[in-house]
Amino acid sequence: MNPLLDLLQPYPFEKLRKLFAGVEPAPVPPIRLSIGEPQHETPALIHDALREAFGGLSVYPTTAGIDALRQTIASWAMRRYKLPSLDWATQVLPVNGSREALFSFAQAVVDASRPAPLVVSPNPFYQIYEGAALLAGARPVFLNQTPENGFGFDLDALSAEEWSRVQLFYVCSPGNPTGRVLSLDEWRQLFELSDRYGFVIASDECYSEIYFDEAQPPLGALEAAHQLGRHGFERLVMFSSLSKRSNVPGLRSGFVAGDARILAGFLKYRTYHGCAMSTTVQAASIAVWNDEQHVVANRTMYREKFDRLVPLLSQVLDVSRPDAAFYLWARTPGDDAEFARKLLAATNVTVLPGQYLAREAHGRNPGQGFVRIALVAGIDECFTAAQRIVEYLK
Repeated sequence: MNPLLDLLQPYPFEKLRKLFAGVEPAPVPPIRLSIGEPQHETPALIHDALREAFGGLSVYPTTAGIDALRQTIASWAMRRYKLPSLDWATQVLPVNGSREALFSFAQAVVDASRPAPLVVSPNPFYQIYEGAALLAGARPVFLNQTPENGFGFDLDALSAEEWSRVQLFYVCSPGNPTGRVLSLDEWRQLFELSDRYGFVIASDECYSEIYFDEAQPPLGALEAAHQLGRHGFERLVMFSSLSKRSNVPGLRSGFVAGDARILAGFLKYRTYHGCAMSTTVQAASIAVWNDEQHVVANRTMYREKFDRLVPLLSQVLDVSRPDAAFYLWARTPGDDAEFARKLLAATNVTVLPGQYLAREAHGRNPGQGFVRIALVAGIDECFTAAQRIVEYLK
């Protein structure tokens, strides 16, 4: 077996199962707010589109995807990020959800023959970034995102020598778990570092369509690049998905877009990787990317949850509305893992300890003392969970 597999840590939910072993939950209906799996109803238009496209199951799909899907994605991205152009033929590729692409991208980008390659990740982070770096033969390095730095990147935490070995930099904006959105100035700093040291930026934007002000959607990487005059998106690739936007995590449909040169290499890798998207899923995806009505309705439900829950939970927890996404990053009274375990026993509400989403770096684990609360259940169920938490802590 590949010895690099031994470097992989258990996934957060494996740790959670061990933490909860032997706990007898309170005798009330369980409410699971630990995993970021959308539980809103899948729009009917997706069911209809899949039924109409069943004939696509009889053919092998191409890795590059059908032209119509790439054209649809390019048009959506141009509308969403106010781009004057995005070449569907060279700057867009469909992928089987952002998770698959975020992992495989590192395998295509990292040159393990160069001395001691590094991959930078936010901390806390989506664990796929770490696993992708390790299995690509690189060492993951973490930039702590803490209340003290406004949950931003402490770019001074790495030395010039370390920056010279960075080959890939994972960004998550809106962030998991904090919901923070990078500003234009922060993007400018990252682009300047990328120009200086030559690393590629992978911008994970799977939460980009969950936000609270319809007039102010979160700034995206391609949008920031365009505003800063980087019209070819040099060394930049963004990752998006229908999972959160349209409540279809099981569809496994997303896309990557950006630097045409990098995507040409990524396409070559994917041809051998065997990860072509079913033509049936591609046809359904066209219908979904072309419809915004269901996305607005989805945001409305999340907005109502935050409007109702934040004032309630803030009575007992240090918590506030994020910039975007569907998480609350709540400071806990005492150890976060012990808090989650006792909360399950007392309320049958499941939350995720923050320390499971982070690694110790620069002298601390920035997830310790926090829990991630995923407001993915229905409005009434989320409100019931919040009431139980308040009663428990009071």
